[in-house]
Amino acid sequence: MRRPTAPTALAPTALALAAAAALAACGDNRPNSPAEMSPAVSSPAPGVPPQAAPQAASDAPDQPDPAASPTAAGEQGGTDAWRQVAKRDDAALLGRLDDAWRMARAEADARGFAAEVEKLGALVDPNAAQAGRLQPAPGPYRCRTIKMGSRDGAGLAYVAYPWFACSVELTTGGDLILSKTAGSQRTRGLLYPDTDRRLVYVGAQAWGDEAHYPRYGQTPERDQLGVLERIGQNRWRLAIPWPKQEAKLELLEIVR
Repeated sequence: MRRPTAPTALAPTALALAAAAALAACGDNRPNSPAEMSPAVSSPAPGVPPQAAPQAASDAPDQPDPAASPTAAGEQGGTDAWRQVAKRDDAALLGRLDDAWRMARAEADARGFAAEVEKLGALVDPNAAQAGRLQPAPGPYRCRTIKMGSRDGAGLAYVAYPWFACSVELTTGGDLILSKTAGSQRTRGLLYPDTDRRLVYVGAQAWGDEAHYPRYGQTPERDQLGVLERIGQNRWRLAIPWPKQEAKLELLEIVR
């Protein structure tokens, strides 16, 4: 990912040297493992909540391993084209983003969560993306995960998690890295240019107390492909259709 010179494109730069942002907090639950924190099935009140208190150091997960830092070849070989990085099957699922929105929302509504979903406002409006200022400025953010629809039809149709820590890093080489730096489902990946209303995210998850994030393509069940859209003044969402675990649609709300 390269720093954009205009809202619709990112200028190519030299190959990147970057290190993953290493922060600690609690996070989402590892699939098929005991919860670190019970999810709030009912949606939080609308609006951005106050900054969450920092987690005690004794509760913090292991830090990402510096050995996992990108090499001189860049995070993904220095390319600005996400299609050169994404696997064909993942790209096909991203092409079915509209289906994921429709089916996930319908399932959540049908199983009694219509009111909770409606309170989320623009976050769950598939047409809420705004043009311009697509690239979040580097720095710390707060984020929360919303999962809608059950991937296998047997799980929860709607889960809303509390707010935790995220970060955006712009490397010296121009790679833009989004990280969810919390607990047992931490996510990290690059943001690539796509259209005037969205960036494409290519990343992967670390689970539990793992000391580093896997690279995209290294462990297929951890891979993530989604779109980052600006939906407010200082508000973005990452939408991942057909994630590898649990849901039909996973949303990460990101606020400053």
